[in-house]
Formats: sequence, structure tokens, C-alpha cells
Amino acid sequence: MKSSHLLKLGGTAILLLGLSFQVWAQNPRLNQYTLGDGLTFTGDKDYTVNLRGYFQPYYEYKSFTDPAIDQGVQRFRMRRLRLRLSGEAAQQKIEYRFQADFSGNSETGDEAAGFLFDAWVGYNFNRRIRLIFGQKATPTDNRELWMGSNTLMLVERSRLTSSFASIREFGLFADATWRINGGHYLRPYLTLTNGDGVNVVGNDHGGLKVGGRLDYLPFGLFTYFGQFRQADVVRELSPKLVIGGYYNINYGMSSRRGRGSGEIIYLNNDNEESLPDYAKFGADLMFKYRGITVIAEYAASSATVPDDISQRVRNDGTVSRTFEVDGVQDVENYVKGRLMLGQAFNIQAGYMFPSRYSIDGRFTHIEADQHSFLNNGTFYNRPNYYTLGLSKYFGKGYGFKIQASLTYVDAAAGSNDIYSMPMDGDEWIARVITTFSF
Repeated sequence: MKSSHLLKLGGTAILLLGLSFQVWAQNPRLNQYTLGDGLTFTGDKDYTVNLRGYFQPYYEYKSFTDPAIDQGVQRFRMRRLRLRLSGEAAQQKIEYRFQADFSGNSETGDEAAGFLFDAWVGYNFNRRIRLIFGQKATPTDNRELWMGSNTLMLVERSRLTSSFASIREFGLFADATWRINGGHYLRPYLTLTNGDGVNVVGNDHGGLKVGGRLDYLPFGLFTYFGQFRQADVVRELSPKLVIGGYYNINYGMSSRRGRGSGEIIYLNNDNEESLPDYAKFGADLMFKYRGITVIAEYAASSATVPDDISQRVRNDGTVSRTFEVDGVQDVENYVKGRLMLGQAFNIQAGYMFPSRYSIDGRFTHIEADQHSFLNNGTFYNRPNYYTLGLSKYFGKGYGFKIQASLTYVDAAAGSNDIYSMPMDGDEWIARVITTFSF
């Protein structure tokens, strides 16, 4: 059992604030302000600090094609409310980021989230190689996940992301950028993390998670961090493409997909923890050119179940030796049935007009394994999602925009409504979001 990460997170946050205070102690001056990219202060000795944030009021209405359900469901909420402090000390080759969210929602919106999102310090060995320690979005998730939330083409991220992504993790992250002949670039990433998601403050369960990604950019780098932002607001003057693949394995996972710790625990006959290994792999690409954006993603997962599992820990802390699947004692498939196992692909495309209106579309398909939590009738069991969106950007960047989308959800047989009652039919979801960034 590894010790609590509370001190690690707290220490990282204190270090980040200490680095920022170095700027204020050295005659800081406001160097730049750009709507959506925040305030940038510059001090002596090449210290810089950037302060930015955004908030997103959100409305959603869901209706059902089942004639027995005659009433839709609506909700209003603050989808995101974030503040980010980042900076660098160029002479010391250090950069850092601290990001907090005050909405209480996770990135995918599927569950509640804590206050702290990002807290990391990076060391640049040179202009090409960087090592980061702390909590951040992991590059071994699908590409859409590690693009800025205020730059999304559509109101919400795809269902592929919410089904498989671990979102943020705590650990070591190494990345590099290599220019090769002809102006091509390679960007490798390596990760070593706890594999338990964000803000783990109790005892850590299982082992570590290791992973890697390799990206190839055949036409050079994107303009103004465009590789990490969705809609092509800069309207790339030449074609830009990034294509990559990733793999990771979580040794001893105690949640459905690696977003939590201790949520699902199994024991052997000696009352020692025995947890499944969870592997995830995928490939993806993004293309931008003169307002056109295309993103395509594929993700798949698998699990290896230890053969010594003999007990499971219930939510109330009691222990059971029953692992029934279809009336038969089946430990392996019972364990797999509580994990997010299967495969999915997502493709989305859009065009940003010179008038800064954007029309976007997306199709997401999910195939669950026979034994997988993706078959859960209330939360999943919906293989196809079709979305059409319209956005208006008020400015040259992502500072202020209004977006609306309409999604048709193909619900498979055995699906339930939001009250866990069986339903016969599909779903429509209308969403509207406004983004204010400073």
C-alpha cells in the first residue's frame, strides 16, 4: 500500500505558488492581455506568470421516443468554472501549472469532482525534452480529452471520452519534440502514474500505471498551440495533421476505468487484495486547414483477472464470496462485468466560416464486450450517438462563444431511463452552452 497523495498534492501546490511569488517580488509588469488567453505578467530574469479562467453556463433537455414516457427532463448548471495559474522561470528551465474548478463537475460531467484539477511542475532539459511531476491530463487517453475544454467544437465531449478516459492522473510525465528531415515532427510521451485518477488522498490500491504515446506531424507544427485546441479559429493557412497511437496498462485497478481508488476491491483466501489489470490502447488523428477540423479516434480496452480472487468487498464494507453471472458462479466474467471493456470509435468534423460561425457534426459508436459495464442499461447500453452542432464565436479566439447541439442516442434493447425504469425507444438531447473566458 502506498502512502497518501495528500502531502504530494499540497506540496506541489505550495511550490507552484512559491514560483509565482518570485514574479511579484521582482517588479512585475503586465506584458500582455488577450481575451481567452488571460493576463501575462513578466518579471526580471525571464520569470512569467499567466492567469486565466473561464465559466460555462449550461442547459440540457432530454426527451424520449418511448410513448410511455410523456415528459422530458431538463437541467441548468454551471458546467465548468475554472481558474488557472501557470508560468515559467526560463533561466531555471522550470514551468508549472495550477488549475482549480469550482463547479463540482468532472470533465466528462458524469460524476462529481474535487476542487483541484492540475498541479504540476515541469523541468525542461533543453528545448526538446521535458519532465513533469504532479497531477495533469494524461497523453495516454484519446486525443479529444487533452484538448482545452473551452475550445471544444461541440457542447460536450464525445461518449468515447466519457466511457474510457481516466482524465487526470498523478505521477511522472515525460515528453519530447523532435524535428526530422523535411520539416516533419515526432512527439513521444511516456507516463508513470498511480492509475487512480485525481486527488487520491487515502491509501492507494493496486500497483502503478505505465503508458506511452507517439505522435507524428508530417506537415509541421500547428499554429498557436492548435494541436491542443479543437475548433480552427486561426484558420490554418497550410494543412496540419497529427496522427498517433497510445497504450497503457494499469496493474491492479480498483475502479471501472482508472478514475478512482478503492471503489471496487477483491480479495484472495488470505484476505489480501487481488485486483485485475486493465489495458487500454488506441489510435487517433486531427486535421486542420482553413477553418476545417477533422478528429478521428479509436479506443479499446481489455482486462486480465487474477485466478486467486475469492471474495469481493461490498459498498458497505462487508465481504461476499458470490460471483454469479447468469445464475452460475463465474469470478472472471463477474469482475469483467464491472469494468469498462469494449471498443469505440469517434469521428467529428466541422467548418469555421470567416464570419466565425461554425457547423460541426459527430458520430460515436461503442461496442461493449459481452461482460462489461458498458452494457449497464441506465448509464450506457447505447451504441450510437449522432450529434449536430452550431456555434458562434465573438472574436478571433475562444474568449466568448455560444454553442448549441442536438444529439440522437440509439438506445439498445434493455436500456433504462434516468430513473432506472425500463424504456422502449431512443433519446434526444438538446444542449446549449455559453463560454466566457478571460
